[in-house]
Order: sequence, then structure tokens, then C-alpha cells
Amino acid sequence: MKKLIVLGVAAGLVSLAACNSTPREQAAENIEANAEALADNLEEAADNATTEAGEDRLENRADAVREMGENRAEDMRTNDPDTNLSNGI
Repeated sequence: MKKLIVLGVAAGLVSLAACNSTPREQAAENIEANAEALADNLEEAADNATTEAGEDRLENRADAVREMGENRAEDMRTNDPDTNLSNGI
């Protein structure tokens, strides 16, 4: 149930953010929203972990996913995707 709420909130935020922004900004916000939703799911799984080590591992993955989402969104905002060699194109 919490997953549906998180996804619903993320979709609502994305739709509100899309009102006055460029396609590049919309894509960056989508990247951040998706990373945040995934990180929230990982933290939810960490709360249900049976061991301390498992909980720590899942929380670390959640932090890494958030950071990756922020970095990719920032890259989307600041670099031209057609000339950005870091994206493999």
C-alpha cells in the first residue's frame, strides 16, 4: 500500500512540476522522482530486514540510489545530451 502512495505522490509531483518547465527539466525531475521512489522502497525493505547487516546494506543502497538520481538529474540539467560523452553516445 505504501508503494502505491509513494508512486502516486511521485506522479503528482511530476505532473505539477511539468506545468512550467522545459522538457529537459521535466526529464531531470522524472529521474529524481524515480530514484526517490526506488530509494523509499529500499528503505521500506530495510525496515523489514531480519538482520542488522541486511538492514544496513539496504539503507546504503537507498542512499546510493538517491545520490545517483541526483547526479543524473543534475547532469541532465547542465549538459547537452547530444554532446555528453559520459552518457555513452
